[in-house]
Amino acid sequence: MLIDTPTATHLSQVISQVTAPAFLLGAVAAFVSVLIGRMNRIVDRLQTLHATIDDDISAVHPDVPHLERRAVLLNKAIILSTISAIVTSLLVILAFVCSFFQFRHEYGVALLFVIALSFFTLSLVDLVREARLSLHDLSHHKQSQHRPKASNA
Repeated sequence: MLIDTPTATHLSQVISQVTAPAFLLGAVAAFVSVLIGRMNRIVDRLQTLHATIDDDISAVHPDVPHLERRAVLLNKAIILSTISAIVTSLLVILAFVCSFFQFRHEYGVALLFVIALSFFTLSLVDLVREARLSLHDLSHHKQSQHRPKASNA
């Protein structure tokens, strides 16, 4: 049984169909870069705080739990975005393989696209949650700076 290779017109049609997933893949890559940048700043801050803490194990800077929570959210967002990128890549591969073997691929591609967008959306939700924590930390710092210090007199 010989495989009937797709025509240039058919391949052109597949390429036009995977344009949206290709743009999604580019957006996810840029988004992961932003997430990693935010994560690096938090990790650097945590390392600085841990370096300034004395040998006393009970001494923990009050910012550490908040920064750790933010790092967890960003890590989750990075994982979700990466899954979205993997699913999107599989979608593009599936579209071309199905085209080559002349299988109907519309439903599979549509399902993978919805799954990829769902993971990307969940990643965006985690970024929003992390940003809210970041703003909460900022307002917490402003309030603690404006409080009068108790005198020991």
